[in-house]
Amino acid sequence: MDSKEYQDALAAAVETRRLWLEKTEFHKLKDQCRAFHNAFSTVYSQLIQKRLIREDPYKQEAKAGEIKVPDPVSSDGDKTEQLTVCLSAYDNQLDFLVNFSQFSVEFLTLENIKRIIALIRYIDWTKFTMDTQNPTTKVLVDITIQARTGGDPLSGRVIGDALNALDKASAAIMGCLREAAYFDRESYKLELRRNLTGAMKSGEAAPENIRKKFHAAMPGEPFYPDLVEEVLKEDFTPGGEKIRETVLKQLAVPENRPKAVKQEVSFKMTLLDGCVIISTVALTLNDIIPKLDENSLLLQNRKNGFFDQLKTAFRQMFHKAPDPVIYDIEYIDTAKGIPVQEKIDYNVFRADLDHKIRNFSALGGRGGTSSRLETMNESQLLPYLEKAIRDAQILYRTLTGLDEYFKAQASRELRDKVKGIKPELATVKNAFIKANQKRHEYSAQVEEEEQLKRLGISIQ
Repeated sequence: MDSKEYQDALAAAVETRRLWLEKTEFHKLKDQCRAFHNAFSTVYSQLIQKRLIREDPYKQEAKAGEIKVPDPVSSDGDKTEQLTVCLSAYDNQLDFLVNFSQFSVEFLTLENIKRIIALIRYIDWTKFTMDTQNPTTKVLVDITIQARTGGDPLSGRVIGDALNALDKASAAIMGCLREAAYFDRESYKLELRRNLTGAMKSGEAAPENIRKKFHAAMPGEPFYPDLVEEVLKEDFTPGGEKIRETVLKQLAVPENRPKAVKQEVSFKMTLLDGCVIISTVALTLNDIIPKLDENSLLLQNRKNGFFDQLKTAFRQMFHKAPDPVIYDIEYIDTAKGIPVQEKIDYNVFRADLDHKIRNFSALGGRGGTSSRLETMNESQLLPYLEKAIRDAQILYRTLTGLDEYFKAQASRELRDKVKGIKPELATVKNAFIKANQKRHEYSAQVEEEEQLKRLGISIQ
């Protein structure tokens, strides 16, 4: 096969492989990158929920615009604080890779492939132990050990599953990137032949001569000395014919590749993660209750005279039910954007609040519901999460109304004694927003899987 014949055969092989990559491997690569990011987000959110790291307040302002590996944890300074910044930047980078990058031949150049590999390997998920030589990995391992041994079995299971998913996804990503890198190398060599070496004679085909003419022949392209050497070896040495044959064989797409058995796709971990997030509402409600009780007592003592207090004492002595304590609260209906007034019997509300706390706690693994949740399938688990989110939203609405009511009804001399709950309300809101994001993420994953099935695309 002469130079022209080989160049034509190589061009046909490259084009065939390009179509195969874009139809199969690049879909797989994007899916595995998404799975990788989802698993990392699970670990990241768990560490924040357990307050082992803090949420970076500048995270949204530092959204990525290109693939860039975050700085590692250094030996100087507070390593936990450094890890907060590192993981926030890492999450932003993975979000950019999955949601803003094009998984195509044009995007997956050798330079971008190197960046993606460095990004995936930023944390050593294949050797996620204290023996690792990666300083960022070592600090993260130490913190995840604390998270998994904190007496919360469901949360520990979620983190463990996520770490396993990160290990598997990173291995699959590396396999896809090797395919992409090999294709890009051979495409580059094809263009080198078309634009430069194909018209050269043996005597002038030398590396230094090619370098001099390269930028004029291939403007804007990077110069890779190792690939130039490969072209010269394949085209201008006695043993080049065998190397050419090997290249064409490696580029060929087998007609009858055995189909890999498609594993059952499960997104249950996303739902379990949402359950753990919403369960943190229980801790916040326990902080809110003493303030509410104190505010209510303050208001009732102001309203009740001596005989009212005496009547209350007799009721308690004879174990009779207390009189209803009615508060007229007002809140904004977020769906309609209008104010709504509601009468709240505080005694009934408090009893229901204790019941809700037990329900939220159980979702986080601190009650008998934990083992039952793990045995449920996705269709059974989803309603539990949806109900918990609705309960948290309703409680947030009612608690906001009570907070404003107590402040408005207190006299000027008592106003300083009213305990505000704005920070706790913000924590409750943040919890149900993040849990709802997990619910939406689960729905998006299921919908995407269904679409792929309808299109006849099977992704491992």
